[in-house]
Amino acid sequence: MAGLKEITDYLDGLLELERFGADSSNNGLQVEGAPDVERVVFGVDASLALFEAAIDADADMVFTHHGLSWGDGFRRVVGIDSARFAALLANGISLYSAHLPLDAHPEVGHNAVIADGLGLLERRPFAEYAGVEIGVAGTLEKSMSVADFASALRNVLGCGEIALFHGEDVGNVSSVGVISGGAGSDGALAAANEGLDCLVTGEIGHSSWHVVRESGVAVLAAGHYATEKPGVLAVMDRIASEFDVEVAFADIPTGL
Repeated sequence: MAGLKEITDYLDGLLELERFGADSSNNGLQVEGAPDVERVVFGVDASLALFEAAIDADADMVFTHHGLSWGDGFRRVVGIDSARFAALLANGISLYSAHLPLDAHPEVGHNAVIADGLGLLERRPFAEYAGVEIGVAGTLEKSMSVADFASALRNVLGCGEIALFHGEDVGNVSSVGVISGGAGSDGALAAANEGLDCLVTGEIGHSSWHVVRESGVAVLAAGHYATEKPGVLAVMDRIASEFDVEVAFADIPTGL
């Protein structure tokens, strides 16, 4: 067992929340439950399905990448928000969420963990968003075709098919940028400005399609959910090693 404040203080420091004041997410403890924690359930998205999984696991705390509170927060707690808060509060479950801090962290961040899996060398931060560089750029030990690189990425993420967006003259991949989630056209342009061959991200929207093709960068979209599991799992491992609590990951994929 550990104290809720003890765990949240540790997470606040680990994830350096003070660096991300411009993030639209209200990072940190969003719902306060019981003061003592024996079990923590981890997931990507704050949702009723995740909270029900936490209730089934008799958890005292939930950690997510996408939380419930954004911007100015809630003016009314009705509808699906009411059901979500009721599930937490009626069971004394706390909710802690970390958005950009979990994208950007150099060790437990999504992008850092993906870069580790890909074996990227000469790593550096890139792609500024909300005043902070959230992506990771680096080079592969050996150049490879886009198809082979996509296969390597699938192995790292354990995901399904990867959507590939690129111009007509795409060649081999040797330099890579990683931005989890939905990097879109801004991510492709940031990769092009860095002189990268390839961008790994989660999803690309319609409005980004032409920008990507014209950027000269091959963009691999492996799924928003798939690219934003790695950091959650890394934080779970940290909590398990630092505190005398039980941990579990609730895998609730969106297919997107």
